[in-house]
Amino acid sequence: MTGIADGAGAVTATPAAGTPVQPPSTMGLGVSLPPTDSAAKTSGTFPYAADLWAEGLLWAAVLRAPHPHARIVSIDTKQAVDMPGVRAVVTHTDVPGDASHGRRVADRPVFAKDLVRHHGEPIAAVAADHPDTARLAAAAIAVEYEVLEPVTDPEQAFSAEPLHPDGNLVRHIPLAFGDPDVVGEVIVEGLYRIGRQDPAPIGAEAGLAVPRPDGGVEIYTASTDPHADRDLAAACFGLEPERVKVVVTGVPGAMGEREDPGMQLPLGLLALRTGHPVKLAATREESFLGHAHRHPTLLRYRHHADSQGKLVKVEAQILLDSGAYADSSADTLAAAVSFACGPYVVPHAFIEGWAVRTNNPPSGHVRGEGAMQVCAAYEGQMDKLAAKLGLDPVEIRMRNVMATGDLLPTGQTVTCPAPVAELLQAVRDAPLPTLPKDDPEEEWLLPGGLEGAGDPAAVRRGVGYALGMVHMLGAEGRDEVSTATVKVTGPVATVICAAVETGQGFTTLARQIVQDVLGIEEVHVAPIDTDQPPAGPASRGRHTWVSGGAVERAAKMVRTQLLQPLAHTFGMSTELLSIADGKITSYDGVLSTTVEEALEGKELWATAQCRPHPTEPLDETGQGDAFVGLAYCAVRAVVDVDIEIGAVRVVDMTVAQDVGRVLNPRQLKARIEAGVAQGIGAALTENLRTSRGVVRHPDLTGYALPTALDIPDVRIVKLVEERDVVAPFGAKAASAVPVVTTPAAVAAAVRAATGRPVNRLPIRPQAAVVNRG
Repeated sequence: MTGIADGAGAVTATPAAGTPVQPPSTMGLGVSLPPTDSAAKTSGTFPYAADLWAEGLLWAAVLRAPHPHARIVSIDTKQAVDMPGVRAVVTHTDVPGDASHGRRVADRPVFAKDLVRHHGEPIAAVAADHPDTARLAAAAIAVEYEVLEPVTDPEQAFSAEPLHPDGNLVRHIPLAFGDPDVVGEVIVEGLYRIGRQDPAPIGAEAGLAVPRPDGGVEIYTASTDPHADRDLAAACFGLEPERVKVVVTGVPGAMGEREDPGMQLPLGLLALRTGHPVKLAATREESFLGHAHRHPTLLRYRHHADSQGKLVKVEAQILLDSGAYADSSADTLAAAVSFACGPYVVPHAFIEGWAVRTNNPPSGHVRGEGAMQVCAAYEGQMDKLAAKLGLDPVEIRMRNVMATGDLLPTGQTVTCPAPVAELLQAVRDAPLPTLPKDDPEEEWLLPGGLEGAGDPAAVRRGVGYALGMVHMLGAEGRDEVSTATVKVTGPVATVICAAVETGQGFTTLARQIVQDVLGIEEVHVAPIDTDQPPAGPASRGRHTWVSGGAVERAAKMVRTQLLQPLAHTFGMSTELLSIADGKITSYDGVLSTTVEEALEGKELWATAQCRPHPTEPLDETGQGDAFVGLAYCAVRAVVDVDIEIGAVRVVDMTVAQDVGRVLNPRQLKARIEAGVAQGIGAALTENLRTSRGVVRHPDLTGYALPTALDIPDVRIVKLVEERDVVAPFGAKAASAVPVVTTPAAVAAAVRAATGRPVNRLPIRPQAAVVNRG
């Protein structure tokens, strides 16, 4: 049976001739099982952190710095402390434990002490009886600043005075692969800039901290990595980890590790100080200022090719703006440098990458980090090569695509399925949408609309292609273990796993896995807290692979417990028994019973771990087997551009993706569509703008997210189900790679329509204007 995708993206299957048609299963893997929380979310009853309440509740507010770089001369909290209704004010002097924290490097203070390093950095926090009182008290804290000149250009960071005791350089990777003296017959160069995309979650950060009788604290928040958050908090509070508990509430959208520890840590400090539960619901402005953003990136490229368009050498310099603190910049840089050549065979590559501190807003993990920035650049280079050689943009890509067995510039062999040529061919062969002139009713869809300022005669259509790749799980030696427990009591199974549901569908997948292995229809996933064993962060497809693998192993152990008594009774091994659609049958048909009958009066459980094969850090020349697995995507974008006013409308997005195995067709389609939407935002509208380090318009009017009118139908024309043998179920991460590939495809389409270079994302209107004279 071959899995394919129709034009609407629904996965179908074609049975072999003569195969009896079986009624479709309603549970297990491969079924579009609906999420259990969909009704609660659509009806508004789903429990988000902003909805929580506790007896004796106090409200928190955080005072944030108005300057991107300043020396703190003094902090006077007296006026705030004396305000009626104020219960506590905390600053850097009130942090009993570690004064700094960080995901990878502990370089970020809980509260600024001597220096402010970015606009919006926390200075103090207040707890009061009413949220308005808390905000007024925070505003009443008198801080005297000596304003300093900010370093906002990452190129200046190399020569500027150190902004941090650790210096301005976060990481430097000089990747060297092959012969540096090789020169191609054809050479193209390019300079590319990528803007600061914000995760812009549906709901802003919120949390509730509740003091415990043992002197500890419980923090209720939309964490995507609760155990890491617990350890950060315990270190800050000067407590043992077992005295701090993080309880995960509903996550209102996440694009990776999007939560702001600078919100959670003040909450816990205030709860411990006051002895009362304390709640904070950030405003949208505070959300923009507090959490990490996609790294703005400057990229210089030189591609060498022979006269037939075969790549010979790629040279590149990549500069990431980390903002004030390191966060996950080292990981982002490793991905950017490693994938700087894209899913193409490049025999010689010399890539130099830097991540530097500035006084700009903090950068961190956002879906497709590192890979998205370089994709826009190397695909721009491929279009330049095609134009210089007079080749079709698809043809030059076809001559260079990667396949299984090829080498990355890091020297790592691609051992997973890499059907890049198949993906590109699928989007190339898909029918193109009709032109507006063929359907007069569609004229209003032109850039600017029917009543807009543009002239329909000035509209040009462009078609662009892009190929992208991402890595799955962590990299460079990170231990990616996850633990899960499956309990069965009568006809009900329960999954206990600390893998956070961030919208990626893990809770649905966990139910499907247990249904598939045990034939039990009613499966519940327990709420998550740090009393459970850790499962790691919800990013890079980790939970599908690692946590899903742990659930499967635990379920299989329970399956063995269930089948062993039956197998013993009938004198056969458990391998000769099968479970399907709630029934247990033997290979010869002698045994036939239901799972419910076999479970009657029993309580079975098992705990298991899943740990992928180890990786290694990149060495001093950027070489090493740093990645567990890779996923690929091809995107064709069709755009209409008004070349007089620079307006761009995305007409069609066609996607072919390497997914390994389809586990939930509807869920997979939604993830791909969401990734394309986020990619269109990065291509055309999303850029958190700053002026000398100060964030301009930190709200959803100044930050332009794409709407439903900006996103066309996404046609998924092919899902390649070539299973990765080292991955549980053979499935690959699905969300990040369309985010990575879409901006490059849109930029290529605008280049095709205008003939302009389009080397900056998001694309400015002036970059799409053409002189018609």
